[in-house]
Amino acid sequence: MVKQERAARTRESLVRAAAEVFAQDGFALASLTSISRRAGVSNGALHFHFESKQALARGVGDEAAAVVRAIAASAQAGSPGPLQQLIDATHALMERLDRDVVVRAGFELGSGPPRREGAVDLRGQWQNWVEEVLEDAEREGVLARGVSAADASVAVVAATVGLEQLGAQDRTWTSAKTLVRFWDLLLPRLASADVLRGLKPAGTAAAAPRRG
Repeated sequence: MVKQERAARTRESLVRAAAEVFAQDGFALASLTSISRRAGVSNGALHFHFESKQALARGVGDEAAAVVRAIAASAQAGSPGPLQQLIDATHALMERLDRDVVVRAGFELGSGPPRREGAVDLRGQWQNWVEEVLEDAEREGVLARGVSAADASVAVVAATVGLEQLGAQDRTWTSAKTLVRFWDLLLPRLASADVLRGLKPAGTAAAAPRRG
């Protein structure tokens, strides 16, 4: 059990160190030596857990994907209705992007060009989840008249992925203030009038605490 716990801690340290080095130097220039040094382990220990830099990138992507799945599950379990679930999940995602280099690196590593073989497509996974939630909203009749789930998905995915990418250089883009402004602008067009009155653009308790 002690060995298993130590191995798990080493793997976690390597994933975080890899994310930091990928974010700092880019995937192409990142070296395994830099990653092992930052993690405080030997090159041999690194290769025991990850056979290559590509495997490390997949490890970062897998860890980030688990976070995104947890954000989606938490929003669906704790938020009233699909539109508030979507609002809360976007707040939680942007908050995590602000503070977690693994999530930031995971999104970047899964994008192109070119896409790396075996890379985790986090933006694609986020798009799929947004589409599912808005399809639920359409079935429940809570979208505004004339708004389809498909059209709404285009707007939400384009905006949130854009904020994620811009936020890599300037955290103002992923701040709560920016996201509230986005939802204040979109919700009157997106939600039916009776549902709109109950929505909270700043998120509910299901969203992570935010600052800024």
